[in-house]
Amino acid sequence: MLPPLSEYELLIYGLPDRYPSIRQSTLVVIRHGPTFAEVLGIVEFEDDVTLTVWEDLDFARGAIQGYSYSVSQRGERLYWYDPQPHPNDPSLTGTFPHHKHTPPDIKRHRVPAPGIAFDQPNLPKLIEDIERDLLPT
Repeated sequence: MLPPLSEYELLIYGLPDRYPSIRQSTLVVIRHGPTFAEVLGIVEFEDDVTLTVWEDLDFARGAIQGYSYSVSQRGERLYWYDPQPHPNDPSLTGTFPHHKHTPPDIKRHRVPAPGIAFDQPNLPKLIEDIERDLLPT
């Protein structure tokens, strides 16, 4: 279950302190009432890597209702995540409906997205994956 809205705001605004690899974050939590919010913005890392974020959050249910996460480098989209169901693709069953679009045919090539969920914050995992896979050590 997602933490309460006030804690989620602390998580979002505290990401640059928690992850020194973040050069800049424009993420904002936009409240749409006492239990609904959106998170919008871009997280910038070194080597011109960016994470573009959109989340639609329902804190009464403790869940992310929808999301889109996209990772780019030097203006080229490397991959993205979305929860659009693809029930006819058995390779995605393990993380249904969560999946990642990857090259070579980024629009149609989908792989499972372990660790991405509706009931937990996804940004820490996404940032840790970027640090591990894309940033110089």
